[in-house]
Amino acid sequence: MKGVSAGTAAAALTQGAATARDKKKRPNVVLYVVDDQGTDDAGCYGNPVIHTPGLDQLAGAGTRFRNGFCTTPSCSASRSVILTGWHNHATGQYGHAHAYHHFVSFPHVKSLPYFLGQAGYRTARVGKYHVAPEAVYHFERVLKGGSPEQMAENSRAFITGDEDQPFFLYLCTTEPHRPFHHEGSRPISPEEVIVPDYLPDTPECREELARYYMSVERADRGLLRLIEVLKETAQWDNTMVIYISDNGIAFPGAKTNLYEPGMRLPCVVRSPYQEKKGHTCDALVDWTSITPTILDFCGALPADHAFHGPSFLSVLEEESPEGFDEVYASHTFHEITMYYPMRVVRGRRYKLIWNIAHGLEYPFASDLWESTTWQGIIERKEELYAQRSVDAYIKRPAFELYDLQEDPDELQNLADEPKHGELLAAMKAKLKAFQERTKDPWILKWDHE
Repeated sequence: MKGVSAGTAAAALTQGAATARDKKKRPNVVLYVVDDQGTDDAGCYGNPVIHTPGLDQLAGAGTRFRNGFCTTPSCSASRSVILTGWHNHATGQYGHAHAYHHFVSFPHVKSLPYFLGQAGYRTARVGKYHVAPEAVYHFERVLKGGSPEQMAENSRAFITGDEDQPFFLYLCTTEPHRPFHHEGSRPISPEEVIVPDYLPDTPECREELARYYMSVERADRGLLRLIEVLKETAQWDNTMVIYISDNGIAFPGAKTNLYEPGMRLPCVVRSPYQEKKGHTCDALVDWTSITPTILDFCGALPADHAFHGPSFLSVLEEESPEGFDEVYASHTFHEITMYYPMRVVRGRRYKLIWNIAHGLEYPFASDLWESTTWQGIIERKEELYAQRSVDAYIKRPAFELYDLQEDPDELQNLADEPKHGELLAAMKAKLKAFQERTKDPWILKWDHE
């Protein structure tokens, strides 16, 4: 998929937005980002145990994407992608921004609040920030934080602040990040949870999943309250709301990995101008498309700036649109001690992971290593972690090629099978072209393969 600039037009769906702009009442945008929520962990995504009335309501009024993907399964790096439309190897936000990790984006990077500010939008953020420097990711206002519900309520004054000027609100919860804050949530027992195939069905895992479920529900209560605030302030009918997670669930095998559980995530978009409601779309979209989609909706796509992902505004009401059949991923660090660059091309059937640092053992995020789920496996000296061996999880080959149709759990690596030689070569060529197109410094590592 190619980058976009001002030439893209989302014809039918943007007619409503254009009409609103003509009437000098330009549409508002809310971007609601939760921390570490997996794809299937919501009612509207088929989980019967987790109660998510906020997200379910949003999906009922908008579009639920079946195939949304982060491009890097780590907090700061992913947020830089969300807010710029560039892969993190181009923003320079290779890993965590806080403390001794000290990763920062390049000063020349332009972000979503910058572009919207230039277009006359009021901008505010509330909750988790986790990118740097502030000059690149500058919002006019920083609102008071708190629980997800408190943050939604704290946004009320900003939402109603100036009727003549549209707003962009960036609200980010810390939930359901470890340690799984779940104050105020209903109790969920370990026996109730659904253990996915990539996690071990152990008492420790079930207990942690139960607390994670409750933390997801806590994050959802903030979204539900925010929807209520938008309706109470008469802004619901003029506001786009986008809900995504920054990366996968905080368990080994998901977060910090570019296996499906680490990168395939919830993505629900509600445009006030769409006619189809409760719609599902199977386009493959990734987080490099979030910024250009919002700018497209606001009529603010810059003429002199290309993004790595296309706007998906024009396909919100299509079920199987053409041209959205491939996504790319680029990961380098999580914590400063976790250097493990990976590049991925993922189509509808096949997926190639290039483990650039395959000579190293796969590193663990500190909280994932310390999790009782992982420590239980280590203490019992078990050879398997769910369906994957502990050894295979830690020691990875240079290339992992998977047939997602036949092997959705990514267990059978086809990279070394001669009959898949042509496919492997073609996907390697796609990765190289992607790296050239996005000016990836790690492209030089091909010389060492």
